[in-house]
Amino acid sequence: MTHPRLSHRPMLYMVGAMVALAVFAAIGMVVDDRVLLGESVWLKPFKFAVAFTVYGLTLAWLLSLPHRGARVTWWFGLVFAVTAAIDVGFIVLQAARGTFSHFDKAGDPVNSIGQQVFAAGVPGLFIANLVIALIISWQQVADRPISRAIKAGLGIAVAGMFLGYLMGFTGKRIERDANGNLVQLAGGHTKFANGPEPGRYDGLPITHWSTVAGDLRVPHFLGLHGIQALLLAALVLSRLASRVPWLREERTRARIVGVLACGYAGVVAITLWQALRAQSLIHPDATTLAACGALGALVLVCLTAIAVRAHSAQTLRLAGQF
Repeated sequence: MTHPRLSHRPMLYMVGAMVALAVFAAIGMVVDDRVLLGESVWLKPFKFAVAFTVYGLTLAWLLSLPHRGARVTWWFGLVFAVTAAIDVGFIVLQAARGTFSHFDKAGDPVNSIGQQVFAAGVPGLFIANLVIALIISWQQVADRPISRAIKAGLGIAVAGMFLGYLMGFTGKRIERDANGNLVQLAGGHTKFANGPEPGRYDGLPITHWSTVAGDLRVPHFLGLHGIQALLLAALVLSRLASRVPWLREERTRARIVGVLACGYAGVVAITLWQALRAQSLIHPDATTLAACGALGALVLVCLTAIAVRAHSAQTLRLAGQF
């Protein structure tokens, strides 16, 4: 596997800013008792800072791999880094003001200008990520397992980023900001069976994903970070190859990564389907459980078939040596 030096400075500067923001927001959650939608006003900036730190480091690594079209991807990496900094900056500003960043229809000048910048920035992030994914995905930038993890992971990440747009179609609602003011929102991340239910904020610890409604942040999050999960799987398989003889073939490990990628995409699809049916992640019905079981069984069968085939081939090769 190639271990390039991270050389995309704008992306690394963005990551450094996000790390600093994560620390700042963590302190804010302790010292600032203001609450927005049932959670600290600083939880959202913290989550975005952590997410962009992880994703930014991944993109910086990808952009450092030798590939054709590197100049184009460098510029789109710059677009991604700058846009991320601006968009998260607006989230921090609104958190400091004790009000909403996403879907906020308030007419004050700060929010009005910020929403216009926000509306332009989100497509910028999506397009920059899409262009980078398209250019890199058509090339072999590392060994087979890593390349497959990159290609599948980038595809899932682009889809996950697109899923964020669905939150704008969950219905208008009116909520109170941290200052007690009523604010009209154009959408939200939760979907209730009978339409928006303002004031219901029951959520899981840390993520605050809803425990009483479908939450579109779940498939959005899983999709965005699929590339990290698949790269980790490829790295684990590479380490195991030194101990497990039938894993030493790159083709075998690439096939396993491909199956895991399909399984991961299936999980994203199931959680999206679950959220659109106004069903909480932690309260799946029999249909959701059946879909999860079918997906798990299919992945297990495919992985078993790959293992049996690879092990048989390894046995035949060893037999041929004697």
